[in-house]
Amino acid sequence: MGSWAEFVLRHRRWVVAFWLCVLVAGGIAAGRTSDRLTVDFSLPGQPGTEATNQIVAAVHNGGNTTPMLVTVTMRPGQTITGHEDEVAKAFDAVQRGVPDVRVLDEANTGDRAFRTDDDRTAYAMVFYPFPQTFDAKLPTEPIRTAVEGAAPAGATVGVTGMDELAVGDDTGGPGVLAETLIGASGALLVLIYVFASMLALLPLAVAAVSILATFLMLYPLTYLTDVSFIVQFLVALVGLGVAIDYSLLFVTRWREERDHGRKNHEAVVAAMETAGHAVLFSGITVAIGLLALVVLPVPFMRSIGYGGALIPVASVAVTLSLTPAILGGIGPRVDWPKIRHESSASPGWTRWARLVVRHRVAALVTASAILGLLILAFLGIKIGAASSDSLAQAGPAVTALHRLEQGGVSTGALTPIEVLADRNQARDVADRLGQVDGIDAALVSTGASSSADGQTVVVLIPDAETVNSKSVDVVRRVKDVADQTPGVIGVAGLGTAQVDFLHAVYGNFPLMLTIIALLTFVLLVRAFRSLLLPFKAVVLNLVSLTAVYGAMVLFWQEGYGSDALFGIPETGAVTFWVPLMVFAFLFGLSMDYEVFILSRIREEYDEGRSTDEAVIEGIGRTGRLVTSAALILFLAFAALASGPGTDLKVMATALGFGILLDATVVRSLLVPSLVSLFGRWNWSLPDRVARLLRVQPSHPHTERREPALARDD
Repeated sequence: MGSWAEFVLRHRRWVVAFWLCVLVAGGIAAGRTSDRLTVDFSLPGQPGTEATNQIVAAVHNGGNTTPMLVTVTMRPGQTITGHEDEVAKAFDAVQRGVPDVRVLDEANTGDRAFRTDDDRTAYAMVFYPFPQTFDAKLPTEPIRTAVEGAAPAGATVGVTGMDELAVGDDTGGPGVLAETLIGASGALLVLIYVFASMLALLPLAVAAVSILATFLMLYPLTYLTDVSFIVQFLVALVGLGVAIDYSLLFVTRWREERDHGRKNHEAVVAAMETAGHAVLFSGITVAIGLLALVVLPVPFMRSIGYGGALIPVASVAVTLSLTPAILGGIGPRVDWPKIRHESSASPGWTRWARLVVRHRVAALVTASAILGLLILAFLGIKIGAASSDSLAQAGPAVTALHRLEQGGVSTGALTPIEVLADRNQARDVADRLGQVDGIDAALVSTGASSSADGQTVVVLIPDAETVNSKSVDVVRRVKDVADQTPGVIGVAGLGTAQVDFLHAVYGNFPLMLTIIALLTFVLLVRAFRSLLLPFKAVVLNLVSLTAVYGAMVLFWQEGYGSDALFGIPETGAVTFWVPLMVFAFLFGLSMDYEVFILSRIREEYDEGRSTDEAVIEGIGRTGRLVTSAALILFLAFAALASGPGTDLKVMATALGFGILLDATVVRSLLVPSLVSLFGRWNWSLPDRVARLLRVQPSHPHTERREPALARDD
């Protein structure tokens, strides 16, 4: 690291020029990269995906989309009875006027399930092609326009559905750029407090270059594989927080070395050898957590693993080259006005660390109790999708849905099960599957749009929406019966996708967890030259993540907070892909703080301090830094939560809460109390293990403790 610092300082003008070129190229590539991102949640090789592909190939819609429900409500005093032909023409106008859709209604199925109990509202199910891009608009307006043009005079037309409810009356929320600016504004305020000088602008500059460098690296990746649209939000906002955190750590250490009397050149080299070393290991840890997603048999999650791993790579590269290059040139001049000094540890954090060390058992019990309560809540988690009640609270889609619900129509119509069957046996298939417990209606349309190439799509309406791991049992029952029913080609739908996801993805989760834990453990053994500290770090991370899942259950699934903060009632479940995303990002990001803190504690111990003294000095030096870094990341996730879509809000709030929980309860209570309790055991790395990992062995030195810090035992 010292040699690298010398190289950067010798060629600092070329380094700055290089990153300026990357900044320009990244700015050009960012827009083009966003245009190439995909919206694809398929699971290749899974039965539901195969059935979906067959349905789409045959009728060009449905399969992997939930339908829109189009309602026609007669004016007061009139009923559907007596106006069946007019209503049928209104729904047929959708079939004729909107391309590539499939319409099911009472006219082409002969089923009175398509009207409400009061006989005033009729509805049709409209299946449409899956949108290919994130910016693609739903066909809501063309469908509404077609029906209104042919509806009976005075009738009210409504359009609802899971996708339509997800949009609600929201205009779409801020875009990626706006969210990034929101996060950057909050970060700037924190940086001004931390540095109290013009240096506050340097981490933001590093973050800007890092984000655009990530987009530049991501652009060619979009030609090699499909990359999910979610990546652009993560690159902008997670990249903002990570790059600022790394630069904040480096610059703070540089100021500390300067305040200790080192010349600017020496201070940069010293910062690289200490903080730079921690940044490098932190970046690798974050990348490991994300790259572990590639073991999952899900293309969109693999792409998030590839794309997400570029975030710490770019952040580390820019922080360890551009930051020392700037500091080595104009650092002292930019550090103006120099109000805050780093010559001594933070008095407040030093007092806090001394208090925790002195009462380490009480601190351990308190932190364990907080985490334990959240872990208990995790036991009630339901994996699935957000319920219709939580997707929107106002707007025409909600009004249309309430009209159907009040008329006795089951919300299971929002999540039908589609069964591709042999055309000659479609009626028998419908009769057989319609008898499955939990199925409200089995529909076979005579419309031309429901059949092709000797195949027909049979639509089953469950008696409740199939949106989570508890409510998809009816889907499993249908699949079991379908496997034994002649003429069935495949079963698709939202519930089927969830069943496949739970089987394929969560079935591979232990493998993903094992890979991350082992690689992280080996990496941290090299970083800390200890066996116990890395083991503790991995275990605490897993405990912390489980507690975050518990918070997600309370806040979103049960609604203790989502309604008050976002106006969204309980979702009833946690979206099936969110826990994996939270795990992949939080495992690495929270480990950042572990590396920051323990690297400094290890440094202080190696200088001859006792374990307790090293803990106090290490926390005193890093407490304010870690808290500020966590706050910056939290603000970035808060900006992400301002975006459209309940799923992104769930993920963003989980990441934000996880960062705060980790920086406070885990790193400020558990870590110092446990390191103090373990004492000499923290610092042991046997010679044979050290030789295997090509690092110096570590043996505890004789400790001299102050009376005030003497162990209670």
